[in-house]
Amino acid sequence: MFSLDALFCHVDDFCKTFEAQWHRKLLDHGGIKRVRAKSLCLSEIMTIIIAFHQNHYRNFKNFYLNQVKQQWSSAFPGLPSYQRFIEWIPSTLIPLCVYLRGCLKSDEG
Repeated sequence: MFSLDALFCHVDDFCKTFEAQWHRKLLDHGGIKRVRAKSLCLSEIMTIIIAFHQNHYRNFKNFYLNQVKQQWSSAFPGLPSYQRFIEWIPSTLIPLCVYLRGCLKSDEG
């Protein structure tokens, strides 16, 4: 059984600790550039991406437009257009990999 609330809480707990460390490391190494504000936080974006892989949709566009925009709009009040969301996905690559690696380690141990 899929629970959007449980997934979001798990991802959000991870993001709270990860983001602070990640931004500190980026600042130390001079790797942070101008960061534009987004209408969704990192944990919301990651939750949507992970939820796509846990659902029956074959492509992300249908999932975003039919499931996220129509069914979950109350859970994610700041939803951007599909195109804007797609532009944000690359910024989640590192946090998403770290999160999923942590999930795999906890399943093994």
